[in-house]
Amino acid sequence: MDIDEKRLDLIASFARALVKQKSLPAKIEATTDRAECLQDADYVIVMIQVGGLEAYKHDVEIPLKYGIDQCVGDTLGPGGVFRGLRSIPVMLDICLDMEDLCPNALLMNYSNPMAINCWAMVMESEIELVGLCHGVQHTAHFLADFAGVPREELDYWTAGINHMAWFLRLEHKGEDIYPRIWEKIGPAGKAEEDERYRFEMMKACGYFMTESSGHLSEYLPYFRKRKELMEQFNMPGFGGESLYYYHSNLESLEPHYEKIRKEIAGEIEIPFGEKSVEHGANIIYACETGNTYRFNANIENTGLITNLPDGACVEVPTYVDRLGMHPCFVGDLPPQCAALCASNIAVQEMTVMGSMEGDREMIYRAVLADPLTAACLAPHEVRPMVDELFEVQRQWLPQFS
Repeated sequence: MDIDEKRLDLIASFARALVKQKSLPAKIEATTDRAECLQDADYVIVMIQVGGLEAYKHDVEIPLKYGIDQCVGDTLGPGGVFRGLRSIPVMLDICLDMEDLCPNALLMNYSNPMAINCWAMVMESEIELVGLCHGVQHTAHFLADFAGVPREELDYWTAGINHMAWFLRLEHKGEDIYPRIWEKIGPAGKAEEDERYRFEMMKACGYFMTESSGHLSEYLPYFRKRKELMEQFNMPGFGGESLYYYHSNLESLEPHYEKIRKEIAGEIEIPFGEKSVEHGANIIYACETGNTYRFNANIENTGLITNLPDGACVEVPTYVDRLGMHPCFVGDLPPQCAALCASNIAVQEMTVMGSMEGDREMIYRAVLADPLTAACLAPHEVRPMVDELFEVQRQWLPQFS
């Protein structure tokens, strides 16, 4: 299901071509009608970006004008807050439809800002849901490669919040491999070049964090506030990374779509057989067969991480089978890790509350509490930026009308 008929036709044609190529026992249906799509569904996967690249451009360029250079701006920061405000009404509408049309379905959310979206849905709906990301598994692969151990033999215990979870244990056949990593990074050198932010935070906090270095830098107050710091940590100056990311999205789509068109036409074979690191298919398989699958889920904190607020959206090891989701108890995070997570949770909570109540002042305070914004702007400088974001995005913010 998509509201864009052109993209819907493209992906539906691709799926049908894959089914035909591999003689799979599957039927592909495509519709622009959400209710038709949801009727009697067992699983609902949500991947949306309300306002598309037009709204995203505002998320990036307006804060940049005021001196806030976000790397991506889809999770925290002024951009993440406003993406959340655009997403929440639509996510809640999907949940309302599901309550009527498929109340027993599992909702798997891939849409950012992950924590804000999931938090709002848990507050307002009884639909079973889980938030899915690939940050943990991509980082695990990176750490295995960096430490020189086979990826499939790396054991880890990771917990925190989405895009800021911590590898609390990292082992290979019972051996702690953190000492290998500490020894290898040593003084700044080649091994650190692409991950300077994360290695810097590991040196500061003692644990490696999920999410790529550029992304990570925008959730913290330390790095993206001065040009010389960004250059020191191997990032472009103000206006570099975030605008590059925006424009590269525009420029990279057409070659991607052209490749899909050739696959649909049978001019090139559709790659098939290698599993991705995404969790969705494995979760469905576990629910249908009872074969237990372990992954990191974004889920409501019900005493799972004891030094983060109950009700917040946390990312913890979770098992799934025919009986549903079984999130694991973690206990306390190391206090320095919990403190950084809590700084992000405060912004997420105020964003959700402000959206639910249609309270613009609460949104101003959410942005005011954002670590990167606080590092760059005084309170009186934050307000006009928030006002401008509200003004240019009001068509996507019905809760504030």
